[in-house]
Amino acid sequence: MASRQIAPKPQPAAILRRPDLPLVTVVTPSYNQGRFIRATIESVLRQSYPNIEYIVVDGLSLDETAAVCAEYGDRLTFISEKDLGQSDAINKGFRLARGEIVAWLNSDDVFLPGAVERAVEAFSREPELGAVYGEGYQIDVDGKIKQRFSVTEPFNLWKLVHMSDYILQQTTFFRRSAFDEVGLIDTSLHYGMDWEILMRVGKRFILRYLPYYMGSIREYGEAKTATGGAARFSELAAIMRRHSGRRFPPGYFVYGLETYQRIWTAAIARATPRPLARIGAKLQSLVARLCGKLIHYTVREAQGWYADGWAGKRVRYMMPPCEGRFLELAVTLPDGVFSRQRIALVIDGEIVAGETFGSGDFTIPIRLPERYWSRTLEFTLVAARSFRPPATSDGHDRRRLCYLLRGITYSSRKVVGSAAA
Repeated sequence: MASRQIAPKPQPAAILRRPDLPLVTVVTPSYNQGRFIRATIESVLRQSYPNIEYIVVDGLSLDETAAVCAEYGDRLTFISEKDLGQSDAINKGFRLARGEIVAWLNSDDVFLPGAVERAVEAFSREPELGAVYGEGYQIDVDGKIKQRFSVTEPFNLWKLVHMSDYILQQTTFFRRSAFDEVGLIDTSLHYGMDWEILMRVGKRFILRYLPYYMGSIREYGEAKTATGGAARFSELAAIMRRHSGRRFPPGYFVYGLETYQRIWTAAIARATPRPLARIGAKLQSLVARLCGKLIHYTVREAQGWYADGWAGKRVRYMMPPCEGRFLELAVTLPDGVFSRQRIALVIDGEIVAGETFGSGDFTIPIRLPERYWSRTLEFTLVAARSFRPPATSDGHDRRRLCYLLRGITYSSRKVVGSAAA
């Protein structure tokens, strides 16, 4: 079948409405999503930001997609030709992109008002950023909000690589130059291509969480994430193993239990005779509760840094290359816990630095040896002392706590020779 392409006349004035601002390119991969694509297009073209290049890359859809896109004339570029799937379509659009900031938005998802403007502002404030992302919603087949995308949180590279994808792709924007270093989307991936590219970019560049609602993912029965099953888990496990270097990273159990809980409960339902339906339902509930508890425990304990800010005996963390900057630890030792606490920074099994602090708030700068400057940094903070918190009305807290960890960053100052700038 011959490819078809609606090639609009270029409109430099529309693209360069504000020559002083960066051009942003949005790519929409599309295949037979004609019933949703109008909402997607409108969410892009109604953005308040003036300099947007919009490219829809279609895989020869057989529905109304081409007709809908044609209605927008020269406000977007529509290309429809055979491709190798979603990842290939995204890469095709990124290769055509002229923007210094790029994003992709699937043909059944939407941007929220102000999303592009928020992203550009963040890149302008921090030129070293490789990508930004924000808050978002899950919407139903009719576009109605179901709930907040609940797992979104500030950027944590260790958790992204070893545990889970908590970044909503529909809110994510990349600096185009980052792809020149880490490469484009992996076309061999079908379910986890967005997670994998975020891992690669995050291992090399700083990613920034923006506390704004920027996009929505549409969830319905035929959506790819909902229908992936064991094949999806297998792909996600391979991604985690490749990037974490561990055969069984914590996320292996998180995604594995989530996937097989659904498979097991469905199998129980099919195998249970109608007279034993009540017993079957109880067994399904038991499996779901057990899997839920194991997932909760893994998510809570694996990194050693808890949601309330407390650090355990070992805190595992990852950061992009420091490029000569100082590592800074923001810590607090509350009054009455210990008189002193000591932590060691361990990389590749070697203690690189040790720091002791007393009660109060401290920012601890650590100069990293030069051999670590140009590599993705994975390290462990090991504390010397720990305690168990007292019981409360809610029950016993069984964690071993050591100090409050407020943040881990690189400072703006750099090492120059044997001194700090």
